[in-house]
Amino acid sequence: MQLVTAIYASTQEFPKAETYGLTGQMRRAAVSIPSNIAEGQGRRLEGDFQHFLRNARGSLLELETQVLIAQNLRYLSQVQAEPLLALCSEVGRILNGLIGSIHKN
Repeated sequence: MQLVTAIYASTQEFPKAETYGLTGQMRRAAVSIPSNIAEGQGRRLEGDFQHFLRNARGSLLELETQVLIAQNLRYLSQVQAEPLLALCSEVGRILNGLIGSIHKN
């Protein structure tokens, strides 16, 4: 949830021409991460939960790429992008650990 909030705050200053482009894509990818976790957790089947966790990981990787694109386009400075990428890495470690723990059981 912290990552979603950070992405929304970081994209507020993107050019208006990007409202339906990169801004929207980044926000949707960010929201998709906790949404997939919640939906998967609400399912009763273990395989379903793991499937939704993998979807969340896919959205996370998509978001990381989009942060780098925004940095390349100079919509985000390196100083702005670094904490976003650090949050992405942290969420990725958590997701990978959770996926691994479910797979072992």
